[in-house]
Amino acid sequence: MAPDRAELRAHLVATLIAGDVATPRQNNLLHYRRLANGDPYYQLGLKFDRTWTERDVLDVMVERCGVVADPLHLYGDDTIDPEITIDALEAMGDRIGAAARRRETVLLATGHPATLTPVYEEIARFLAESGCRVLRPAEGWTYDVQDWRGAWQPRRLVYALAGVAMLVDERGAVQHSHDPDAMEAMLAELSANGVSGPDGSVWPDLAIADHGFAGAAGQAGIDTVGFADCNDPALFTGAAEGKIDVVVPLDDGVSPQHYEPMTAYLLERAARA
Repeated sequence: MAPDRAELRAHLVATLIAGDVATPRQNNLLHYRRLANGDPYYQLGLKFDRTWTERDVLDVMVERCGVVADPLHLYGDDTIDPEITIDALEAMGDRIGAAARRRETVLLATGHPATLTPVYEEIARFLAESGCRVLRPAEGWTYDVQDWRGAWQPRRLVYALAGVAMLVDERGAVQHSHDPDAMEAMLAELSANGVSGPDGSVWPDLAIADHGFAGAAGQAGIDTVGFADCNDPALFTGAAEGKIDVVVPLDDGVSPQHYEPMTAYLLERAARA
């Protein structure tokens, strides 16, 4: 059973999904600076239409995520406004509900598989049971990433049973990723198969994702909704430019079971949309 809004707010704050979160302020500001300096790793596959200064990025994060507004708050804790989180969840639920009613074609993908996979799997099941087509392009696609030591490591695109894309290493262990490469490969396969039209094709109507999966989908012009932490400013900045439709701010690294009430709230909203 889904919680009501007040119950969900209390849960988000109690589990540090929102409210006072564990992501340190100094880490947030470092990422905002790197995004403003044009570091591709922090752009998550998005190409921005304007120049964003570090202060501009902070202002967006105050408005769309609820971090501390004071630019002189340099160290310590930071915040995510739980009211913004719930408002964005409701907007995401409305868009997912519309996809279900229209039986749209969808893509789901996460760069945070260790914690967020159950959220995406529940959404994927809801959409599939509603008659939506859940795509699985480029399954098995591989590329190499450079680790912190400078060594190159292989990554492979796989799908959870419900149809949620994620990356694994050579041993099959799920991997955290900010890269847009996998989503770009997924869309390239769909495009190469001649499915760029909306009528009867398998080009996605909606992407539900995070990190570079969401950024690349939004950059490609696909309706995109997703989740982002307060140290991942690119999706919020992309939303400010109209490239991402909905971004739900949350701490994306808490224990997976803590997201269950949030997921129930989201899908109840979608069912009523």
